[in-house]
Amino acid sequence: MNHYTKQDIMRMVEEEDVQFIRLQFTDIFGNLKNVAITTSQLEKALDNRCMFDGSSIEGYVRVEESDMYLYPDLDTFEIFPWRPQQGKVARFLCDVYCPDGTAFEGDPRQILKRVINEAKELGYTFDVGPECEFFLFDLKENGEPSCNSAERGGYFDVAPLDFGENARREMVLTLEDMGFKIEASHHEVAPAQHEIAFGYEDALKIADNIMTFRLVARTVAKRHGLHATFMPKPKFGINGSGMHINMSLKKDGVNIFHDPSDKLGLSKEAYYFIAGIMKHINGMTSILNPLVNSYKRLVPGYEAPVYVAWSAKNRSPLIRIPAERGTGTRIELRSPDPSANPYLTLAVCLAAGLDGIKNKLTPPDSIDKNIFAMSKEEKESVGIKSLPANLEEAIKELEMSEFIKSVLGAHTSKRYIESKKEEWNRYMIQITKWELEEYLHRI
Repeated sequence: MNHYTKQDIMRMVEEEDVQFIRLQFTDIFGNLKNVAITTSQLEKALDNRCMFDGSSIEGYVRVEESDMYLYPDLDTFEIFPWRPQQGKVARFLCDVYCPDGTAFEGDPRQILKRVINEAKELGYTFDVGPECEFFLFDLKENGEPSCNSAERGGYFDVAPLDFGENARREMVLTLEDMGFKIEASHHEVAPAQHEIAFGYEDALKIADNIMTFRLVARTVAKRHGLHATFMPKPKFGINGSGMHINMSLKKDGVNIFHDPSDKLGLSKEAYYFIAGIMKHINGMTSILNPLVNSYKRLVPGYEAPVYVAWSAKNRSPLIRIPAERGTGTRIELRSPDPSANPYLTLAVCLAAGLDGIKNKLTPPDSIDKNIFAMSKEEKESVGIKSLPANLEEAIKELEMSEFIKSVLGAHTSKRYIESKKEEWNRYMIQITKWELEEYLHRI
């Protein structure tokens, strides 16, 4: 990770002919926002004196308490490779503060920082490697996105079957220019679906990188006449997009999830961490799967996890333990989707895992066969339960989870729940195409 001083920033801005700087931050729903300044205002920004209207950001504050300040994280300074080479554009990712100098409790980046600091006090560092899936669809003639693509590519296909190969390659090269570690990229199962997997890094940097990745993917896609969408399930009858989260804890630089004496090569901390996530997963789900549309992905038959179970031998459960051991031992949570706020997602994952470690929770036995092929009676006999079936159920679970609400904080919990209830209510009063086709002609 870069470690810049104010002097470093001023020098780079001058040497690289940067003329425009974006002060970026994230709202509680995972939307990237920014305030743009010219370099004439750089010193003011570096002194944490740039202000914005927090009441204009959904989920932030009321009009009466609207003045908020952006504190740039100097280490996130990046020059956008796709912008002009004269009069370049750069960005900082920022933390949000109140006028009295206190951290704003509704800032997702600082919610994650708080949980990371809790782990640090216990001697742990939290490393993460996400697998980000997305679709590349055609743009309409007017530039609006569509759900159309003539592509028929499948898993690991290459050009000419993979129409998006050039766009995906440019995304990866752009991300690497910006300092990303990209582990792999490939065509996914569904037509026009792609995946870019990040290399392991600390949780805060990964969350920052996910936000930047979304911006890069959309920007590059548009240059190729395509639209990159992170909507979990944009089309019926095909696989939806997930954002699998691979996680490990280190202590003194050593991966503590590995224990060669265990039959699965897992340490007691790994089992505790698994148990913590399984204990809190229902309360976490509206964070990991935040949209009405998220639950169209979480259905049997499309490789998305539906059942709360874990395994080191198959991919149908919620939690999978990939085969690699030693320094690569990790826990893969398969339910999150790419519409989730990465800061809140990693915060609740880490907090739940730490709760498992602190309380030495024991997970149920692993399920080492295809859960989708098990009967209802078989699942009930081994205690396998399902994830919430829709956003309404997930929000009710969050309302009942004092633990997850404490991780998010009172402000964010309240605003998030209110907004998601409103989203569900807006959805419920819609008349869908399915209803018209099902009922109009015969009732």
